[in-house]
Amino acid sequence: MAFFFRDPERKIPEGEGLFVSPADGKVILIKDIYEKDYLKSDTKEISIFMSPLNVHVNRAPCDGNVSIIKYSPGRFKAAYKDEASIKNENIVMVLDGKEGRVLVRQVAGFLARRAVCKAKVGDVLRRGERYGIIKFGSRLDVYLPKDVKVAVNLGEKVKAGETVIAILN
Repeated sequence: MAFFFRDPERKIPEGEGLFVSPADGKVILIKDIYEKDYLKSDTKEISIFMSPLNVHVNRAPCDGNVSIIKYSPGRFKAAYKDEASIKNENIVMVLDGKEGRVLVRQVAGFLARRAVCKAKVGDVLRRGERYGIIKFGSRLDVYLPKDVKVAVNLGEKVKAGETVIAILN
């Protein structure tokens, strides 16, 4: 159990316009998409699959004020499937920052079944700051401003708070 709930310190990269991975795991999706529910804008979506062997602590991808927290009940299907983001239990957090609005969705999976978001509306988070956990792995989707340059590739392993996933152009 201690292995599953480890929480190592991370070296948070410094610099303007950087977005870091909100989760440890493997990049399973990179695409341009119109996010219709919360941001109502064109975005870059990057999805990260967290296996039971990854660190499960989630971190803020950028500085920002928490403007939305929304829990949605749902199923517990395999988190690597595209429909898991919408059909599975999930928690959406929207950050408003100088780099733009960013949406992060914690998605419970077949084993995980429990996502925890400690952030509250009105909180101010810093890039790389811990804000939640998905117990026993799952998936984390991040929707970034459309004009970012993606800095990771499909299949790449990333570390929460440490790996730069995108840079604002």
